Amino acid sequence: MAQKRFLILLLFTILLLDHITAQSSKARKHSKRRVKEKNGDLKSQIDKLWQEVNALKEMQALQTVCLRGTKVHKKCYLASDGAKHFHEANEDCIAKGGTLAIPRDADETNALREYTKKSLPGGGDFWLGVTDMVNEGKFVDVNGMVLNYFNWDRSQPNGGKRENCVLFSHSAQGKWVDEVCRTVKRYVCEFLIP
Repeated sequence: MAQKRFLILLLFTILLLDHITAQSSKARKHSKRRVKEKNGDLKSQIDKLWQEVNALKEMQALQTVCLRGTKVHKKCYLASDGAKHFHEANEDCIAKGGTLAIPRDADETNALREYTKKSLPGGGDFWLGVTDMVNEGKFVDVNGMVLNYFNWDRSQPNGGKRENCVLFSHSAQGKWVDEVCRTVKRYVCEFLIP
């Protein structure tokens, strides 16, 4: 009888230990899952913070551009320090986070003209972000978007297939002139303000 009790007690102890071990294992798995979820939440929060930091850096850079250049409506313009052919000028503006300037109406044209009178010594012509390289005679902006505003000088555009890039002409009071893209000119970058 004592042996029976001992066996029952032993069997009960084994079952109890098995149950406790199983519960402990479930608790560890649940705990690991919660840790993974927390890590996922933390990673998501860290990613979000990095996006905010990068957005703040972009805004700070844009403010610096606006301080060095001029702000017009929801754009900032910044005149170049040197001269380049159209493609190099466009790449330089892109590298800075903008595009070549694209006046979309008479107000922007006038503001750009006033700004460049002061910022480009000797006036002169400068590249705009307008071209007909893709489809002769169909001038679009450097992003390929159709333009609703043009400010051509008399008898312009007149270069046919040779002159596919557009200049802003100070001597023609801000009118546009088509030109050979390999010509070296000053340029103005445009940055959109969100």
